[in-house]
Amino acid sequence: MINLNNATIVNENNIIFTDVNFKVATGEFVFLIGKTGSGKSSLLKVLYGDLPLSSGQGSILDFDLTQIKDKQIPLLRRKLGVVFQDFKLLPDRTLFDNLAFVLKATGWKEKTKIKERVTEVLKLVNVNSSDQKFPFELSGGEQQRVAIARALLNHPELIIADEPTGNLDPETSQEIMQLFQKLHQGGISIIMATHDYNMIVKFPGKIFQCDQGSLNEVVRKK
Repeated sequence: MINLNNATIVNENNIIFTDVNFKVATGEFVFLIGKTGSGKSSLLKVLYGDLPLSSGQGSILDFDLTQIKDKQIPLLRRKLGVVFQDFKLLPDRTLFDNLAFVLKATGWKEKTKIKERVTEVLKLVNVNSSDQKFPFELSGGEQQRVAIARALLNHPELIIADEPTGNLDPETSQEIMQLFQKLHQGGISIIMATHDYNMIVKFPGKIFQCDQGSLNEVVRKK
């Protein structure tokens, strides 16, 4: 599903990683851990096409990251979902319009099917608020659930989550982690960046540590 070989990642002329080797197989749940500024977000940006791969080899969902063209990036992003720390919901649109906007942008035409899919994903992530509410009318946890619903709209094979609990209190963070676990059990592969080591010890998955330009798998303690 993901394969980086001897990859170098550069962001704004700063070398973030050199000689990175990183593989994710179908069905895995992978945590990227590391301090703020250790390169987690830069690595994820390469994976969803927001940052070019500087050297080495890389592929994700059958897209070659060394050859990918700008016009192919929307095609890649239809196959994966991305969830951010700050939700990135459109503040001037209702929940329904936030989600419908994504569907229309990815080729959905029929209003009935759009309505059905929006209702379906909001139910899947346990959002009980009206889809006519605006993001500012929701709690942080509910906004993140809507953001996860948005990531699920096009039936992704993979979700990339960048610090998805970073702006949430511990109890809400736990609920969001349980939601990701449920999605994983439903067959979606997940890569999640986090600096909250206490959170990930409670949830199964592979752990990779970003530290001083290298990426290494961490063996879980028994």
